[in-house]
Amino acid sequence: MALVTWAYLVYLALPIALLGIGSLGESWTNTLLPSGLTGEWYRAVLDDPSFVRAFWTSLRVTGATCIVAALIGLPLAYAAVTSGRRSASRLVRLVMLVPVAAPEITLGFGFIIAFSTATTPWLGSFFLLVAGHVLLTLPYLVATLMNDMAALKLGELEAAAGSLGAGFWRRLIDIVVPVSATSLLTGLVTVAAISIGEFQLSNLIAGFLDRTYPIVLLQAFYGATGFACAATVILLVLSLLTGTAAATLSAATKRESAS
Repeated sequence: MALVTWAYLVYLALPIALLGIGSLGESWTNTLLPSGLTGEWYRAVLDDPSFVRAFWTSLRVTGATCIVAALIGLPLAYAAVTSGRRSASRLVRLVMLVPVAAPEITLGFGFIIAFSTATTPWLGSFFLLVAGHVLLTLPYLVATLMNDMAALKLGELEAAAGSLGAGFWRRLIDIVVPVSATSLLTGLVTVAAISIGEFQLSNLIAGFLDRTYPIVLLQAFYGATGFACAATVILLVLSLLTGTAAATLSAATKRESAS
């Protein structure tokens, strides 16, 4: 089992390592490893207007996705957990499974059909791209919030506060926000990590001026290998940073719940 585990880890790490090596190689053509050593490929990516624009577009889309997901996800999770009915919680979880279970290409074609008509001519717009990212990432945020709210017994805390005369806004400020803050932040970091690397749906519905980083990254592989590797490493580092932040916050939430 140890041998299989190590073989699997090497299998996962090898492509990432080759990307890093390729991003620093001067030339890589029909050889196992690149020749030469240079950092010019990173400079070339940073000097490319299309990649710079796409990078900032990805950050804008991710930021907007986090805001919209928080505005929808927090009330939805709160209502499901505190409703007192298991059917409501199960219904929310079932609905949230649909975007996860459905292939992204299916969702993309659905967006194309629904939003390319004379009545809804929004295909290629920035807000539709954000809506697509919200659709894909909201289930992860809602699941995180609902699980943590249930583990921290938010419903019981609210009931106790209500029995002592606390109104809705007092319970919201003194109980709901403090209890949900860490969970919300954890979920939003996960949302950001998924949004930054999302490609399939974005490639189908994004407009030319709102192409995200993963979309233009595909074009890099039709050019110099070192350039493509450097551009991929930049995206990989950004995704790893957000993923690590999500894991750290999740661990902190579990420790808080245990205490």
